[in-house]
Amino acid sequence: MTNISLNNVLPSFLSDTSVVSEIWGKDIVFAKGEYSLVTAVSGVGKSSLLSYIFGERCDFSGTIAYDGQGLEAIKADCWSAIRRRHISYVFQGLRLFSDLTALENVLVKNRLTQQKSEAEIHAMFDALCLADKKQEKAARLSFGQLQRVAIIRALCQPFDFLLLDEPFSHLDEMNISVATALIEQEVQSRKAGLLLCSLGQEYPFNYHHKFKL
Repeated sequence: MTNISLNNVLPSFLSDTSVVSEIWGKDIVFAKGEYSLVTAVSGVGKSSLLSYIFGERCDFSGTIAYDGQGLEAIKADCWSAIRRRHISYVFQGLRLFSDLTALENVLVKNRLTQQKSEAEIHAMFDALCLADKKQEKAARLSFGQLQRVAIIRALCQPFDFLLLDEPFSHLDEMNISVATALIEQEVQSRKAGLLLCSLGQEYPFNYHHKFKL
């Protein structure tokens, strides 16, 4: 997958309003190898945008396409392969299994993808200052710790695009620094695209494009 394009996309919950946006109602292309930042206040569709791109929701007008193929034309049985091989996503709500340990949450994904060796996974836990939390159940971790686990999990698969929805909202400056460094390393090694949505924070990436939602 080399690009994700939006053509005149508008969420249904905004259809009756006058929208001033650099994304909604515009023609936008997110290209593989490029970094894009989307900033927005709460309630204007930041998480919705990523859900649309990921194919989880379709309550919008306009068209979203992967390499020119509209998402509406993608058959249900193809989505699993797309999400396993082409698009990885750090959800705002994280979607970790609370009854599994931090390490088990990551291994569940990696057993499906065979992307990383166990040594590489342990190294990522070390890099994100989670070495002593690998055997803790997710239910006992802080939200900031869970965010870092979710980042590791998202990197344990092939991807052409990495979607990040407020991935550092509960991290301090030091942990943001190590997390962005790890993400940068992984995204660059795959020549992938990065799309980060935030409430206004820019975070230390070298963006090719910046949009206000």
